[in-house]
Amino acid sequence: MRKIIVQEFITLDGVMQAPGGPDEDTSSGFKYGGWTAPYFHSADAEAGDLMQKWMKSTDLLLGRTTFEIFAAYWPKHADMWPGIMDVTKYCVSTTLEKSDWSNSVFLKTVDDIKKLKESGDADLQVIGSGNLCQTLFKHDLVDEMRLMTFPITLGTGKRLFGEGTIPSAFKMTSNLISTNGVIFASYERAGEVKTGTVGA
Repeated sequence: MRKIIVQEFITLDGVMQAPGGPDEDTSSGFKYGGWTAPYFHSADAEAGDLMQKWMKSTDLLLGRTTFEIFAAYWPKHADMWPGIMDVTKYCVSTTLEKSDWSNSVFLKTVDDIKKLKESGDADLQVIGSGNLCQTLFKHDLVDEMRLMTFPITLGTGKRLFGEGTIPSAFKMTSNLISTNGVIFASYERAGEVKTGTVGA
């Protein structure tokens, strides 16, 4: 069975919208696109090595908006992400059915995602794709998370976790704090949420 890994840049208040550039996603009047850029200019070597490891090419599972952004950008910059043209790009969309981007496959429903998850053993990496993430969390389909938390708050924008997120426990499997305060943390699914009384 494939693992679904959600990998995201987020702010301290959970915003994930448009981390890469001003024009990436301006929906709902979002004006802080590119909020990660100042931190990458001064990223340390250890953080850079971890990013390279996390960005190792594997099959992608993307929502329509992120798929269209990637399809317009990465074929022209494939040297920056070795292997991106060779992996399979699965796009979940009820409206998009074809693309010129090589190795693109289109899914429509949660059942399609479940069938894909059960179809092999290659990891499926989710990047961006806010609405898709909400669906995956709601249906308990996320096996791992790789979160890069930046030391800023924005107060507005699309957030990683929405009201549909079900209670779930995760276990931290690795972590790193960069010299400029970005927290890199990996989590894997660890059963149900447990409660109790502190000190009892």
